[in-house]
Amino acid sequence: MERALVLIKPDGVERALIGKVIAQFEDAGLKVTALKMLKAGDEQVAKHYTDDESWLLSVGKKTKQSYMDKGITVKESEREIGMRVRSFLVNELTRSPIVAIVLEGNACADVARKIAGATEPRKADPYTIRGRYSNDTYSLADKKQRSVRNIVHVSEDGTIAEKEIKVWFTDNEVCSYKRSDEDVIYG
Repeated sequence: MERALVLIKPDGVERALIGKVIAQFEDAGLKVTALKMLKAGDEQVAKHYTDDESWLLSVGKKTKQSYMDKGITVKESEREIGMRVRSFLVNELTRSPIVAIVLEGNACADVARKIAGATEPRKADPYTIRGRYSNDTYSLADKKQRSVRNIVHVSEDGTIAEKEIKVWFTDNEVCSYKRSDEDVIYG
């Protein structure tokens, strides 16, 4: 079994989508093993969105390419773009309460990311969390100088999830139990 971290971002909390978001993951057979609402501080969010050089360059490269695809000339370096995006992400997660969740299940991160949908809501399938509850775009987010409001963060994979979970939960806060339908789902 694999784990994934899900953060219901301020836009999801403020729009009273907590129960609907959790239900979609549980309906797919994923198990909630930790859950809490909190007002995150800059330091904690900075640990989540690290200023790791490879992450900054990766984000910067993707963002720069999306600008180029739209015919927009960018003078910032990929690292500078990555730092700007990171700053937007930190600002978004600290502006209002969030809900942090640890999920567990077979191929958990992949399944949870499929349920969440494409990162840019306008490109997300309408039956995903982001497709159903948001229509934000990178263009609007750039214009407003903020991160895209896409309801949830979901770990990229199981390895990254284990690092992210440690930022938001202690070992004692993550529970172990058996769902009544586990034998049917995994048997």
